[in-house]
Amino acid sequence: MITAPELRALKGQRPSVWITAYDVVQAQVAEESGIDVILVGDSLGMTTMGYDTTIPVTLQDMIHHAAMARRGAPHTMMIVDFPFSTYADVPTALRNGARVMQKTLANGVKLEGGHDIIPVVDALIKEKIPVVGHLGLTPQSIHTMGGYKVQAKTLVAIERLIQDARELSDHGVSAIVLEGIPDRVAAFVTDHVDVPTIGIGAGSHVDGQVLVFHDCLGLSPNLPKFARPFAHIRDDMIHGLQDYRNAVLHKSFPNDAETYHISDREWEHFLTEYKN
Repeated sequence: MITAPELRALKGQRPSVWITAYDVVQAQVAEESGIDVILVGDSLGMTTMGYDTTIPVTLQDMIHHAAMARRGAPHTMMIVDFPFSTYADVPTALRNGARVMQKTLANGVKLEGGHDIIPVVDALIKEKIPVVGHLGLTPQSIHTMGGYKVQAKTLVAIERLIQDARELSDHGVSAIVLEGIPDRVAAFVTDHVDVPTIGIGAGSHVDGQVLVFHDCLGLSPNLPKFARPFAHIRDDMIHGLQDYRNAVLHKSFPNDAETYHISDREWEHFLTEYKN
């Protein structure tokens, strides 16, 4: 299992590979595939719970799914998202951080934001809770951003993002997720911070990549521009269920080899002794 210091030390050595996971099976296949870091993201609100945004996801939702993921991947670094409005101030963040770490056995938490959350970052790290930052397109701020739009496209926005990234790095985060920003901006940030940058919709010139499990494996019906399906499991699932349906309708499932049997002797005994 990669530790927080080892994650930081990967910068400049090799890219780190991250994937989201929300249950036992997803975490199992992530661990068996050699993934470096499992992110239990609040994206589960959209991929698993059916919401349109991440806003309705609660801390208990995150704990429930992260605990499942940990049982599936006991030997992989696991970072858990703090969901919307669960780290608004230091006391709240410390209380919720302790709950996440104790109940899920996570290796750290992820927070969205820059300068404004530095007091929270400092407090968590002081309490020995590793922190991953998240800048750029921050889904919990979707309503103030006006939708899922590429960020850091103007001089002012780029300068603010760079300053936030430097401040997070200087205050000891283990990595920074950069989401939905131009590739040259992501590359510049990567070159000017001391911690790994993990891209999702940020181009290839970063220190690692993270994808949503459902996007990576072709489970999502609609993919964002930055996602590539490395498998097509949704199609396979539909075809498999169609084949199952047809087999049931044609009574070819279950076949003899898939059926439990009783001996002729025992059956005859039953018929002889059974009283209507």
